[in-house]
Amino acid sequence: MAALLRVCLPSTIVLAAIAFNLMPVDACAGEPNRRFDGDWDTILSCSNFNGALGYSFEFVSTVKDGFLHGEKGEKRKAGWLQIDGNVLEDGTANLYVQGLVGAAPFAVGQRPAGSSCGYHLDSKFLEASGKGTRVEGRPCTADFVRHK
Repeated sequence: MAALLRVCLPSTIVLAAIAFNLMPVDACAGEPNRRFDGDWDTILSCSNFNGALGYSFEFVSTVKDGFLHGEKGEKRKAGWLQIDGNVLEDGTANLYVQGLVGAAPFAVGQRPAGSSCGYHLDSKFLEASGKGTRVEGRPCTADFVRHK
């Protein structure tokens, strides 16, 4: 019996092939990325910068169907923070961190507790670890370690 070879193609090729009746409709469309699914210990650290004290938070983030979500603290309360974004099959991720300032001395410009903040993290995941770097604003990093 011949082996079935299944190859996933970019959506533009799939659409063109369907239009010309060149291939079946499936073509792996809609299959979620599960390569990085699971729980990840997350350490988000920002160094001292422009009068603001540095800080570091540790919490668990979960990747499900290629989407990462992590959260620390109580939503809508000072000190709350969440991180979200898609982790692509190749491990690249553009994550977004949003939250509420916990204490003025740790915020650039000494913004008051409860003020909103947000920034992007360019990230890269490997099988057991990942690393992210803040895109705008003060220097920050995120380290990810996959639970075994």
